[in-house]
Amino acid sequence: MRLVREHIKEFGTAEDGRLFRAAQGGHLLSKEYGEVWKAARLAVLTESEAASPLADVPYSLRHAGVSLWLESGVSPAEVARRAGHSIAVLRFYAKAIHRNQERANQQIERALEATD
Repeated sequence: MRLVREHIKEFGTAEDGRLFRAAQGGHLLSKEYGEVWKAARLAVLTESEAASPLADVPYSLRHAGVSLWLESGVSPAEVARRAGHSIAVLRFYAKAIHRNQERANQQIERALEATD
């Protein structure tokens, strides 16, 4: 987040709030975005990380964020709202939801015990 804040301080954002934009302020083309993404991965990842699927595509970051929110115990409705998804789309994150079941069971158990 520090780097993102520094980037915004130095370069600002586009009028519509986009963080990254083409030289003249327009939208980046998919080809350009992909090239920049590939170069960034090579610049910051080790050779073995860059050869792996780690952050292979920009969507990987979104997927990681949504998975983190779900595994942190954020309600699926709130995760869907923040990600701009419908709750039905969260089925693609079933592993993250499943891993959170034990925590949910413990929360329910504590709530039931508190009523005794």
